[in-house]
Amino acid sequence: MLEKSYKVLLVNGSPQPKGCVARAFDELEKTLNQNGVVTERIDVGNKDIRGCIACMYCRTHGKCVFNDMVNETAPKFAEADGLIVGTPVYYAGPNGQLHSFMDRLFFSTSGVFDKNQKIGATVVSSRRAGSTSAFDSMNHYFSIASMPIVSSTYWNEVHGFTAEDVEADLEGLQTMRNLGRNVAFLIKAIREQIEKEGLPEQERSSSTNFLSERVK
Repeated sequence: MLEKSYKVLLVNGSPQPKGCVARAFDELEKTLNQNGVVTERIDVGNKDIRGCIACMYCRTHGKCVFNDMVNETAPKFAEADGLIVGTPVYYAGPNGQLHSFMDRLFFSTSGVFDKNQKIGATVVSSRRAGSTSAFDSMNHYFSIASMPIVSSTYWNEVHGFTAEDVEADLEGLQTMRNLGRNVAFLIKAIREQIEKEGLPEQERSSSTNFLSERVK
């Protein structure tokens, strides 16, 4: 009997590939691997990733008009059980490249593959403050796509200015380990339920448009 395979993508939105987010991901990735989840890490924070221009090319071609890391990541996302994004905090918000990456990844794959019941999680790194607003911003992508958002024993964050600082954030590293265990547990539970009963039904027939109602 073949052993079941579980996989999660980790997208690092920091321009520092070995910075604070990377150190948080190290702890998270180690825990996921120990719990039977294969991981793949993708660095986007130091890449040239432009924002969505609403050209609707993806609606007829099934991919974004800009052929960059977004299109490279889309099929991996389709095959994965979940997506975890990590970002440093800039002015109480996420990294700009990561924001553009997520806008285009989620919009261009809408209708291409179903994100229903893939898990989503956000990890943030800040020197001091602004982390919860950045955390909230990233979680919006998951909550609109029927993706269960995974939590931990504190908000999914680490603190520090360097990776060495994060080493001293024992609670933050503990939070990453607990997040990894929760991610693994939820992925396995969801997979088991899907195998028993399939995915939950998703209704799409209604779309509120107050402007058209007033015109009538």
